[in-house]
Amino acid sequence: MEKRECISYFKENKIAVLIPTYNNSGTIAHVVESVLDYCADLIVVNDGSTDDTQNILKHYPQLHLVEYLPNRGKGQALKSGFEWARNNGFKSVITMDSDGQHLASDLPLFADENSKNPDSIIIGSRSFDAPNMPQKNSFANRFSNFWFTVQTAISLPDTQTGFRLYPLDVMGSMVPINKRYEAELELLVRCAWKNIPIVSRDINVYYPPKEERVSHFRPGMDFFRISLLNTLLCVLAVIYGYPSMLIRKLLGIKGCKKNK
Repeated sequence: MEKRECISYFKENKIAVLIPTYNNSGTIAHVVESVLDYCADLIVVNDGSTDDTQNILKHYPQLHLVEYLPNRGKGQALKSGFEWARNNGFKSVITMDSDGQHLASDLPLFADENSKNPDSIIIGSRSFDAPNMPQKNSFANRFSNFWFTVQTAISLPDTQTGFRLYPLDVMGSMVPINKRYEAELELLVRCAWKNIPIVSRDINVYYPPKEERVSHFRPGMDFFRISLLNTLLCVLAVIYGYPSMLIRKLLGIKGCKKNK
């Protein structure tokens, strides 16, 4: 799909790109400019940045900008972006990171997959053989994949990717409960429990050299929070998740009530 076709497809199907950002002044301009080549509707949530991010974003008046202080975490940024998108008539959003890891040139893959599976979550599956891939990412992903399978009986190659298409109209009013990184795992599990189909699509990924990399992930605290969430989700899977999936499957119900 060419760039113009991609722009038209997203416009006709009311799909926006959503980018949460926090102190990524070194990469945000390039990410914004590359995305605008493929999608005219770009929502950027400035999650309390204290660097030059706010000034950089002022150079792009065509953006749909949501911003607030102080920093509240990626989960809150996604929640704010979802709410803005729903309030402004968008049916779906494609989330991307602002550090340049995800490539806008892969957006046509999401358009193509959405045309085949319009009511599905589409997740971009990264190659863990990519140059400069941090070793901790590979371990964390295997850890997350294992627990996701336990909680949903669904096997996915990359449950930690932030490059995703969320079908907001199928998800109803669902927003993240968790405020930080673990929100993405939470959303994936809750959508699985609602029998919303999840489709995986291979994507490219770029990791800068270690000395150039900017990460707000706190290994000790965030891993602890994710572990707590997985414990809670395992309990909820037994008392709610699996029964819900079974009942919905028997009744042929997928997703939540669609927004009008």
